[in-house]
Amino acid sequence: MSRDRAQALLIDLDGVLRRWDPAPMIAVEVENGLKPAALLETAMSWDIYRPAMAGEITDAEWMELVASRLPLDIEKARAAVAQWQSYRGEPDPEVLAFVREVRAAGRKVGLATNATDRLRGDLEALGLTGEVDEVISSWEIKAHKPAPEFFEKACEIAGFPAKVVLFIDDDDRAVRGARASGLSAYRWSGPEHLSYLRKALDI
Repeated sequence: MSRDRAQALLIDLDGVLRRWDPAPMIAVEVENGLKPAALLETAMSWDIYRPAMAGEITDAEWMELVASRLPLDIEKARAAVAQWQSYRGEPDPEVLAFVREVRAAGRKVGLATNATDRLRGDLEALGLTGEVDEVISSWEIKAHKPAPEFFEKACEIAGFPAKVVLFIDDDDRAVRGARASGLSAYRWSGPEHLSYLRKALDI
Protein backbone atom coordinates (compact mmCIF):
# COMPACT_ATOMS: atom_id res chain seq x y z
CA MET A 1 0.00 0.00 0.00
CA SER A 2 1.49 3.34 -0.98
CA ARG A 3 1.51 6.05 1.64
CA ASP A 4 0.83 9.74 1.34
CA ARG A 5 3.93 11.92 1.55
CA ALA A 6 4.49 13.13 5.10
CA GLN A 7 3.44 16.76 5.57
CA ALA A 8 4.15 17.08 9.28
CA LEU A 9 6.69 15.70 11.73
CA LEU A 10 6.07 14.65 15.32
CA ILE A 11 9.28 14.05 17.25
CA ASP A 12 9.99 12.62 20.68
CA LEU A 13 12.02 14.58 23.23
CA ASP A 14 14.06 12.21 25.42
CA GLY A 15 16.46 10.05 23.48
CA VAL A 16 15.82 11.96 20.27
CA LEU A 17 15.82 15.77 20.53
CA ARG A 18 17.21 15.76 24.08
CA ARG A 19 20.14 13.56 25.04
CA TRP A 20 21.35 12.69 28.51
CA ASP A 21 24.91 12.23 29.74
CA PRO A 22 24.76 9.48 32.39
CA ALA A 23 27.91 10.73 34.18
CA PRO A 24 26.37 13.56 36.28
CA MET A 25 23.44 11.33 37.26
CA ILE A 26 25.67 8.42 38.29
CA ALA A 27 27.89 10.83 40.24
CA VAL A 28 24.91 11.74 42.44
CA GLU A 29 24.20 8.07 43.10
CA VAL A 30 27.81 7.25 43.96
CA GLU A 31 28.05 10.29 46.23
CA ASN A 32 24.96 9.13 48.13
CA GLY A 33 26.00 5.49 48.39
CA LEU A 34 23.38 4.30 45.88
CA LYS A 35 24.03 1.79 43.14
CA PRO A 36 24.40 3.27 39.63
CA ALA A 37 20.99 3.82 37.95
CA ALA A 38 19.17 3.39 41.29
CA LEU A 39 17.47 6.77 40.94
CA LEU A 40 16.47 6.20 37.33
CA GLU A 41 15.16 2.70 38.02
CA THR A 42 13.16 3.95 41.00
CA ALA A 43 11.72 6.87 39.01
CA MET A 44 10.74 4.55 36.15
CA SER A 45 8.79 2.15 38.42
CA TRP A 46 5.54 1.88 36.47
CA ASP A 47 3.23 2.49 39.44
CA ILE A 48 4.69 5.98 39.97
CA TYR A 49 6.01 6.75 36.47
CA ARG A 50 2.65 6.23 34.74
CA PRO A 51 0.62 8.72 36.86
CA ALA A 52 3.43 11.28 36.48
CA MET A 53 3.23 11.01 32.68
CA ALA A 54 -0.58 10.79 32.58
CA GLY A 55 -1.12 14.11 34.33
CA GLU A 56 -2.39 12.53 37.55
CA ILE A 57 0.44 13.75 39.80
CA THR A 58 2.94 16.59 39.51
CA ASP A 59 6.65 16.21 38.88
CA ALA A 60 7.28 17.28 42.49
CA GLU A 61 4.89 14.60 43.80
CA TRP A 62 6.58 12.00 41.61
CA MET A 63 10.02 12.94 42.93
CA GLU A 64 8.75 12.79 46.52
CA LEU A 65 7.62 9.21 45.83
CA VAL A 66 11.07 8.43 44.39
CA ALA A 67 12.74 9.85 47.53
CA SER A 68 10.46 7.81 49.79
CA ARG A 69 11.62 4.57 48.11
CA LEU A 70 15.35 5.13 48.38
CA PRO A 71 17.31 3.28 51.10
CA LEU A 72 18.29 6.61 52.69
CA ASP A 73 17.10 8.90 55.45
CA ILE A 74 14.21 10.88 53.88
CA GLU A 75 15.97 14.26 54.07
CA LYS A 76 19.11 12.82 52.49
CA ALA A 77 16.95 11.08 49.90
CA ARG A 78 15.18 14.34 49.01
CA ALA A 79 18.52 16.12 48.66
CA ALA A 80 19.84 13.34 46.40
CA VAL A 81 16.74 13.50 44.21
CA ALA A 82 16.99 17.31 43.94
CA GLN A 83 20.65 17.05 42.99
CA TRP A 84 19.85 14.34 40.43
CA GLN A 85 17.04 16.46 38.99
CA SER A 86 19.24 19.54 38.58
CA TYR A 87 20.78 18.10 35.39
CA ARG A 88 18.25 18.49 32.56
CA GLY A 89 20.16 17.05 29.59
CA GLU A 90 20.99 18.96 26.42
CA PRO A 91 19.61 19.27 22.89
CA ASP A 92 21.15 16.95 20.30
CA PRO A 93 22.67 19.43 17.82
CA GLU A 94 22.19 17.20 14.76
CA VAL A 95 18.54 16.55 15.57
CA LEU A 96 17.92 20.23 16.28
CA ALA A 97 19.49 21.13 12.93
CA PHE A 98 17.18 18.57 11.27
CA VAL A 99 14.11 20.07 13.00
CA ARG A 100 15.11 23.52 11.75
CA GLU A 101 15.59 22.13 8.24
CA VAL A 102 12.14 20.50 8.28
CA ARG A 103 10.50 23.75 9.39
CA ALA A 104 12.46 25.79 6.85
CA ALA A 105 11.06 23.49 4.15
CA GLY A 106 7.55 24.43 5.23
CA ARG A 107 6.72 21.30 7.21
CA LYS A 108 5.11 21.62 10.63
CA VAL A 109 7.04 20.10 13.55
CA GLY A 110 5.45 19.05 16.82
CA LEU A 111 7.20 17.76 19.90
CA ALA A 112 5.24 14.67 20.99
CA THR A 113 6.43 13.43 24.34
CA ASN A 114 5.55 11.66 27.54
CA ALA A 115 6.34 14.31 30.11
CA THR A 116 5.44 15.88 33.42
CA ASP A 117 4.38 19.42 34.27
CA ARG A 118 8.09 20.28 34.22
CA LEU A 119 8.27 20.04 30.41
CA ARG A 120 7.62 23.69 29.50
CA GLY A 121 10.28 24.89 31.93
CA ASP A 122 12.75 22.36 30.57
CA LEU A 123 12.14 23.45 26.98
CA GLU A 124 12.74 27.06 27.97
CA ALA A 125 15.93 26.19 29.87
CA LEU A 126 17.20 24.15 26.91
CA GLY A 127 16.38 26.94 24.44
CA LEU A 128 13.88 24.74 22.60
CA THR A 129 10.62 26.65 23.17
CA GLY A 130 10.67 28.40 19.79
CA GLU A 131 12.16 25.48 17.87
CA VAL A 132 8.90 23.57 17.31
CA ASP A 133 5.42 24.61 16.16
CA GLU A 134 3.49 22.60 18.73
CA VAL A 135 4.18 20.88 22.04
CA ILE A 136 2.11 17.76 22.69
CA SER A 137 2.68 16.73 26.30
CA SER A 138 1.17 13.58 27.81
CA TRP A 139 0.77 15.43 31.12
CA GLU A 140 -1.29 18.17 29.48
CA ILE A 141 -3.51 15.97 27.29
CA LYS A 142 -3.89 13.30 30.03
CA ALA A 143 -2.89 10.45 27.71
CA HIS A 144 0.54 8.93 27.22
CA LYS A 145 2.32 7.04 24.47
CA PRO A 146 1.68 4.40 23.17
CA ALA A 147 -2.07 4.90 23.78
CA PRO A 148 -4.17 5.60 20.65
CA GLU A 149 -5.65 8.66 22.42
CA PHE A 150 -2.19 10.23 22.55
CA PHE A 151 -1.66 9.96 18.80
CA GLU A 152 -5.20 11.03 18.00
CA LYS A 153 -4.77 14.18 20.09
CA ALA A 154 -1.27 14.79 18.73
CA CYS A 155 -2.49 14.77 15.12
CA GLU A 156 -5.42 16.98 16.09
CA ILE A 157 -3.05 19.54 17.70
CA ALA A 158 -0.66 19.34 14.73
CA GLY A 159 -3.61 19.92 12.41
CA PHE A 160 -2.97 16.99 10.06
CA PRO A 161 -4.58 13.58 9.53
CA ALA A 162 -2.52 10.65 10.79
CA LYS A 163 -1.80 9.35 7.27
CA VAL A 164 0.39 12.39 6.44
CA VAL A 165 2.23 12.57 9.78
CA LEU A 166 5.71 11.11 10.34
CA PHE A 167 6.48 10.20 13.95
CA ILE A 168 10.01 9.62 15.32
CA ASP A 169 10.68 7.97 18.68
CA ASP A 170 13.40 5.84 20.25
CA ASP A 171 10.87 3.58 22.00
CA ASP A 172 9.59 0.53 20.09
CA ARG A 173 6.24 0.55 21.90
CA ALA A 174 5.61 4.17 20.95
CA VAL A 175 6.54 3.45 17.32
CA ARG A 176 4.20 0.47 17.20
CA GLY A 177 1.44 2.53 18.83
CA ALA A 178 1.85 5.29 16.27
CA ARG A 179 1.68 2.84 13.37
CA ALA A 180 -1.42 1.23 14.84
CA SER A 181 -2.95 4.72 14.92
CA GLY A 182 -2.24 5.26 11.21
CA LEU A 183 0.91 7.37 11.35
CA SER A 184 4.16 6.64 9.56
CA ALA A 185 6.59 5.93 12.38
CA TYR A 186 10.35 5.52 12.54
CA ARG A 187 12.37 4.13 15.44
CA TRP A 188 15.22 6.50 16.18
CA SER A 189 18.63 4.93 16.74
CA GLY A 190 20.84 7.88 15.86
CA PRO A 191 21.47 10.59 13.25
CA GLU A 192 22.87 8.18 10.65
CA HIS A 193 19.39 7.81 9.16
CA LEU A 194 18.58 11.51 8.81
CA SER A 195 19.00 11.35 5.02
CA TYR A 196 16.23 8.72 4.90
CA LEU A 197 13.97 10.90 7.05
CA ARG A 198 14.60 13.89 4.79
CA LYS A 199 13.39 11.81 1.85
CA ALA A 200 10.30 10.71 3.79
CA LEU A 201 9.49 14.40 4.30
CA ASP A 202 10.45 15.29 0.72
CA ILE A 203 13.04 17.89 1.77
